[in-house]
Amino acid sequence: MSHSYSTLDWSVSEHVLTLTLNRPEQMNAFTVEMCNELIHAFDRASADDDVRAIIVTGAGKAFCAGMDLSKEGNVFGLDESQQPTLNDLNERFSDKDIVEGVRDTGGRVALAIFRCTKPVIAAINGAAVGIGATMTCAMDIRIACEHTRIGFVFSKVGIVPEACSSWFLPRIVGISKALEWTMTADIFKADEAKDAGFVSKVVPADELLPEARRLAASIAQRSAVSVAMIRQMMYRNSAMTHPAEAHKIESLGMFYTSLKDGKEGVASFLEKRPSDFQGRVSTDMPDVYPWWDDVESSD
Repeated sequence: MSHSYSTLDWSVSEHVLTLTLNRPEQMNAFTVEMCNELIHAFDRASADDDVRAIIVTGAGKAFCAGMDLSKEGNVFGLDESQQPTLNDLNERFSDKDIVEGVRDTGGRVALAIFRCTKPVIAAINGAAVGIGATMTCAMDIRIACEHTRIGFVFSKVGIVPEACSSWFLPRIVGISKALEWTMTADIFKADEAKDAGFVSKVVPADELLPEARRLAASIAQRSAVSVAMIRQMMYRNSAMTHPAEAHKIESLGMFYTSLKDGKEGVASFLEKRPSDFQGRVSTDMPDVYPWWDDVESSD
């Protein structure tokens, strides 16, 4: 699984992967290269049983200051020679020309996070603007430090929200707050993000990574199979049209997890000892997984 990155730092300790956006001189501004490396890193983490939780943070004083606007040509990495239609996206979603020349880079990263089998914690250590804000919407838990500033600034520069944020953000903070933040394009403080439920905690800067590691360590000691199932059940079942559809998945999930890690969980509870879960996401997911017809399974 060895791989080196130019824009990221990969570090695993005690089953927790810390992914650090690593362009500090540019405030970790997002590039097409960073997009491709993040996709690779999340897919790599999904397949690595040693990784049980992921923390994403930024090197230096910023989390991510948005797209690097200093690049020549189309700064968003789009191929202006094409004239794509919705039919092109529907019929040619995975075609190279569409993937590399039409599809939003932030959305490609968000989908890699969405399909990831491991929980993702955003440790927002400073400015998170544009894609720096929207990429965290696809992450499961967001915590911020006291000097974090967040901005969904798309209308200010004449474009639209991306990174699948029009799907994620209203689910996190509600439609009214999502509209307020995206239409005004205002930069706001961490406390406002917490009041809206966008981040769960605001802590002093020197406590941010320790708090993220505490959360990740708590998750990492649980059943990896259970956590992977829970993560996808919450996202996918909550979008179903009737609770009976969720009931079907929960029933099969309960049936099959109760045969393996579930037995160890019950035994450890009765014996008053720590659990020793052996289930691996790579080999031991219940047969019902995956239960959805995905638009894409890889990128």
